[in-house]
Amino acid sequence: MTRTDMHHQAEDSGPGGYAAARLRLLNEKARSGPPRRSALAGLTDAWLAGLFAAGAPGARGVSLVAVGGYGRAELSPRSDLDLLLLHDGSDPETVSKLADRLWYPVWDLGLDLDHSVRTPAEARKTAGEDLKVQLGLLDARHIAGDLGLTTALRTTVLADWRNQAPKRLPALRELCEERAARQGELQYLLEPDLKEARGGLRDATALRAVAASWLADAPREGLAEARGRLLDVRDALHLATGRATDRLALQEQDQVAAELGLLDADVLLRQVYEAARV
Repeated sequence: MTRTDMHHQAEDSGPGGYAAARLRLLNEKARSGPPRRSALAGLTDAWLAGLFAAGAPGARGVSLVAVGGYGRAELSPRSDLDLLLLHDGSDPETVSKLADRLWYPVWDLGLDLDHSVRTPAEARKTAGEDLKVQLGLLDARHIAGDLGLTTALRTTVLADWRNQAPKRLPALRELCEERAARQGELQYLLEPDLKEARGGLRDATALRAVAASWLADAPREGLAEARGRLLDVRDALHLATGRATDRLALQEQDQVAAELGLLDADVLLRQVYEAARV
């Protein structure tokens, strides 16, 4: 399916067209892993861009930006949509109405949404105060609207990250250590949290941020494959449970293994532990 096909399919009948296209994609056994994640992101981009165009025809000084995992175009079946409505502050009323036109259809489909409405200065200030926001913005990706606004924010956030790295990297390390103390080591857990445990997807994102800082080198050997494996397992977990969960519970492990074409839960856990070690 080309991007144009996805755009037409997503717009067929508004939310209904998107929901049907999404369901077809998730039920397509031939496509899984990175191709399905990026296809799901592309389909979602097309739908949101359509909502944006309908809600703000010809609007200037406003753009819709994907951040975090959605910014990386890594959408699992039940991932939340992490969105920033960026605006230059010149027409708050129009922006407020546009936000309603964007957020409500997402909620109506039962999708989880993490959303914010900010000017570039507000986004930059929040990033300076909240490390998690800054990490999310490092993966900012333009979806619709004023491309120049998005590009300028991306450039500024990356420059800030590099300038502040000497004091922010220790804070990032602390964040990772706190999480490890709370969630344990992924490779030793019977019911691991694929995202939060040490060696999980959050740590992989932290390594990307370290590399982007230019202050320290992050190991790359086998990292993309290990991250891909954990994302594949999370996709299968979402499909098996129908829920937005990152915890690989015992009673779901055989079903997740089957979804991935693996023999059983033991083989699945071996692969998960190996990815976590990397």
